[in-house]
Amino acid sequence: MKAVGERRRSRRIHIGNVPIGGTAPVVVQSMTNTDTRDVTATVAQIQRLHRAGCEIVRVAVQNPEAVEALERIKKAVTIPIIADIHFDHRLALGALKAGADGLRINPGNIGGEEKVRRVAREAHDRGVPIRIGVNSGSVEKDLLAKYGAPTAEAMVESALRHMDLLASWGLENFKVSLKSSDVLTTVEAYRKLAAVSDVPLHLGVTEAGPGVLGAVKSALGIGLLLAEGIGDTIRVSITADPEEELPIAYGILRSLGLRHRGVDLISCPTCGRTEWNLLEVVQQAERWLRHIVTPIKVAVMGCAVNGPGEAREADVGIAGGRGQGILFKKGLLVEKVPQEKILDRLLQEVQAMTGERIV
Repeated sequence: MKAVGERRRSRRIHIGNVPIGGTAPVVVQSMTNTDTRDVTATVAQIQRLHRAGCEIVRVAVQNPEAVEALERIKKAVTIPIIADIHFDHRLALGALKAGADGLRINPGNIGGEEKVRRVAREAHDRGVPIRIGVNSGSVEKDLLAKYGAPTAEAMVESALRHMDLLASWGLENFKVSLKSSDVLTTVEAYRKLAAVSDVPLHLGVTEAGPGVLGAVKSALGIGLLLAEGIGDTIRVSITADPEEELPIAYGILRSLGLRHRGVDLISCPTCGRTEWNLLEVVQQAERWLRHIVTPIKVAVMGCAVNGPGEAREADVGIAGGRGQGILFKKGLLVEKVPQEKILDRLLQEVQAMTGERIV
């Protein structure tokens, strides 16, 4: 296994002004869940996602009205937009003309080889990359018959089939995803494709589930691959507001030392030694600090056993006790803080250290 940081060298593409592959940082993506025809709601959500750290956003384009809306959305935001297209190649052609920075298509359901070729040619002429999206739930029938199930081998063969089709037309401006709701199938598929191609890879565990379950499956699948140097873009897919995906995505990247953005919030699990409202303070701190961009380590610890040591190792930290806490900055004890003022003092110090306003 490669050490973390020894990344597989994939070929470079660009989605809008964002580089993908090569030596570029791993890019964080998300997808809107608004009705794309609702321009106001979609733009507002894209802007929230962008503030939360999303670097490329995907929107569903399911009808001609969404194509028309896409042009207006594109003019209202600065983040690159990928149009998600299924079943109708005319929507892909329309999205390209509307200014989409990328396309996500499953060539197997777009309407046949000639229609795929038309979309690929238009994308090529406009310099717009395509993501070949292979999902375990939509593997071609002949491959399901061959392998008996949507196995990793079936997914890879599907991807290679579509990659070869585009390459036969002289097109290499694409990336690939191989997503299953099963973590081990996902990991195996990406490993197999990474071993035989330099194509940029978009990582994710599809239909990962709600909240904690989705975060766990995403962290395992995405994290295992990134630790092996595999992956150029990621999306955490959970059943929740898409803004909830971003802290998980950056948590994975930060834990592997691949990106350094935002607050690394360290807190203890609580136990019988905890004599103050630690859980409430941590929950509030996490909410207030979510949009801080500057890399900073913040500790909120519950007792005198491990608390002072962990707090000293953070940029700023609180070790709480009965009725008060001790504030540490850069390893030094600064002051004792009454319990009711712990959160306010912590937020003040983070704001002072980062220069970012906490709102």
